[in-house]
Amino acid sequence: MGLPHAPGITAANVTDRQGVVEMMRQNLMNLSEVRKFIADGSYSGEPFAQAVKDMCGAEVEVVKRNEQHGFAVLPKRWVVERSFGWLDKARRLWKNCERKLHTSLRMVVLAFIAVLIRKF
Repeated sequence: MGLPHAPGITAANVTDRQGVVEMMRQNLMNLSEVRKFIADGSYSGEPFAQAVKDMCGAEVEVVKRNEQHGFAVLPKRWVVERSFGWLDKARRLWKNCERKLHTSLRMVVLAFIAVLIRKF
């Protein structure tokens, strides 16, 4: 459905790959049933895939954009893009005005709760 299993927010000096590994370390209980991570091209590479496999036993599937200059719906990637579209409706997330990372994380969680309430 595109809903997050274990959302995480990091400081700007932490790379995305490092942030994902740290997020997984903190949320292993929530990720026990996950068998595959779908990621974009910035997560490609064997070291990252091996770190994910070692940590929770899941494989990483990288969905890269094709070299086409026009719009094309990529298989499975649209699910993630739709989730980001849902977050765009949360006005509080338009501009990051929170002082603490955990407050920003709670705002993201509340935005997804609002999405779930609207869906059901």
